[in-house]
Amino acid sequence: MLLSPRNFKYKKQQKGKSFNKITGSLTSGLTKLKFGSVGLRALTAGRLTAKQINAVRQSINKRIKKLGRLKVNIFPHTPISKKPIEVRMGKGKGNVDHYVFKVKAGFILYEVETSFISIAIKALKGGQIRLPLKTKIIFN
Repeated sequence: MLLSPRNFKYKKQQKGKSFNKITGSLTSGLTKLKFGSVGLRALTAGRLTAKQINAVRQSINKRIKKLGRLKVNIFPHTPISKKPIEVRMGKGKGNVDHYVFKVKAGFILYEVETSFISIAIKALKGGQIRLPLKTKIIFN
């Protein structure tokens, strides 16, 4: 089951500013570990789809098993619409295709609470592979 919001006042949204321009300061958003001892911080800005967020979550949970707890600090709220293939231009905006989370540089995406730091690092390295952003593992 993919992550998606329950309901909106308006189903479709505009995309917003270009992600090449969204650098953001490290003061905006979650920048310090609150729940865990090891975390995964985004170094670049971009978009994470619900599929990518779920894939990383599954990968980390598979490695830490019952030796720790995972906290996911992100949720895809922004709908992305797409017109069907081979449809002519015009006739309004397309239907919602998927949901994304807009990541700013410096935001902490995942946190792992465990006393086994080496296992948490291996789990987060496995999760880094599945992300389209540059990330860094940080410690408390």
